[in-house]
Amino acid sequence: MWAWLRRWRDGRIIARSPVTPGEWADAFARLPLLDRLDDAERHALSELAMLFLHRKRLDGVGSVSLSRDMMLVIALQACLPILKLGLDWYDGWVSVLVYPDDFAVQHDEVDEAGVVHRVRRSLSGEAWQDGPVILSWNDVYHAGAIDGHNLVIHEFAHKLDMRNGVANGFPPLHGNMSAAEWSQVFSQAFADFQAREQHHKRLPFDGYAAESPAEFFAVLSEVFFERPDAIHTDYPAVYAQLRDFYRQDPLSDMAGQGRAVHHEG
Repeated sequence: MWAWLRRWRDGRIIARSPVTPGEWADAFARLPLLDRLDDAERHALSELAMLFLHRKRLDGVGSVSLSRDMMLVIALQACLPILKLGLDWYDGWVSVLVYPDDFAVQHDEVDEAGVVHRVRRSLSGEAWQDGPVILSWNDVYHAGAIDGHNLVIHEFAHKLDMRNGVANGFPPLHGNMSAAEWSQVFSQAFADFQAREQHHKRLPFDGYAAESPAEFFAVLSEVFFERPDAIHTDYPAVYAQLRDFYRQDPLSDMAGQGRAVHHEG
């Protein structure tokens, strides 16, 4: 679509949004991780969230009936990683499914002997290649705590990772970024984090990051937006790569606002 036509269409969608200023204020108040944004960024994020809700379909599953307030809280968190990237980064899929709590999934896993096992697991979120993002509302509801855990950002980071294939911790990079440098920095940090986890040493963030390079990227994306100091202290080169990829600098923003950026080890 021509750029001018898309801008015109998006402008009309935003202008016709039924969301009131009070509803936006309530949604932002629910999400302290957005406090670092200045007025222009908050305005841009709210417009991006309006377009997200127009282009995506959010459906409650089971007992979940999604209110506008609930959808705003999801949309604001989903759009934070792409605030400086644009909604096109979420092209290629439509649906967000919201369960009331953790949900059970079944996967086939192959053991070392080549035997396939059907494994049943309980998850709070999942992102499918070319398919939906699935979220637990219970986890989304508790996103107000600044604790380095953010289910929405985690699952949508997987979606960014999947833009160039199966999630592997290597999303499509911008033209001014080095693929070799990204690989080296993340590989070294992942190996160090796995060694720490295996030897029961202090971990700067959730040990689930040791599961795979894809989970390492998704967990670090959560931490980048919630507790950026936790990455910068232990893996400053990784922080620099995430800063260049997301085109945001949460640590600098927090310091500029005089907010505490300490990390509890």
